[in-house]
Amino acid sequence: MVLKILLVLFGLCTHFCVYADLVTTVKNIKSSVVGIGVYTPTGRPKNKLNGSGFVVGNGKYVATNYHVVPEELDQSLLQQLAVFVGSGKNALVRKARLVDASQKYDLALLAIEGAALPAVQLGNNDFIAEGSEVAFTGFPIGAVLGLYPVTHRGIIASITPTITPVTDARQINIAMLKRLRDPYLVYQLDATAYPGNSGSALYRRDNGEVIGVINKVFVQQSKEGVISNPSGITYAIPIKHVLELLAKNDIAY
Repeated sequence: MVLKILLVLFGLCTHFCVYADLVTTVKNIKSSVVGIGVYTPTGRPKNKLNGSGFVVGNGKYVATNYHVVPEELDQSLLQQLAVFVGSGKNALVRKARLVDASQKYDLALLAIEGAALPAVQLGNNDFIAEGSEVAFTGFPIGAVLGLYPVTHRGIIASITPTITPVTDARQINIAMLKRLRDPYLVYQLDATAYPGNSGSALYRRDNGEVIGVINKVFVQQSKEGVISNPSGITYAIPIKHVLELLAKNDIAY
């Protein structure tokens, strides 16, 4: 406290306090960050990581993107929907099942077996202001880098419709036409997400309150370009739509 008072007097507290808050926030949030994928007991490798997620509710539910949940599981290989808990070689596999999903908002709610895990604090239905400092923690390129949570930070750059402009009419597809009829607002960030970050919790840097779910990154040329030439423009679904999914299934938060 004395150090912070001295820093205020010398006009240095802004940077120091934000940094200190983020250190504490990341430390707290990591215990709620999980991987989403497939467990194949007879396979090599046994674990396949599709994306990220975060623990909600009573500690036995996980929110993530719908598109990271496997569409089909090979029963002949005894494949199971799995949530990976922890990091590195100490990570554990938890069996999971799909409770509910929203394809419109690309969200899924999973139930996990075993003891409850630490749950994140969720925000409310209100958008936080543009310019607010945020961060997200997940498993970018997890299939290569492994199950080690990584944090990226940035600001809310814009609150914008889901529609992404195209330069060629041939790029328009059916899914895009549906969104044109009923667009909704999402967060645009100035931080770069990578494959594996889908489903990561977007949270306030000062207190860890989750305000969105990382959904996609604007791709300049090809999917491979996300890694070699990232645009630095990332989108996140507002947490209000996760709250709707929880309420629909009578899950307290």
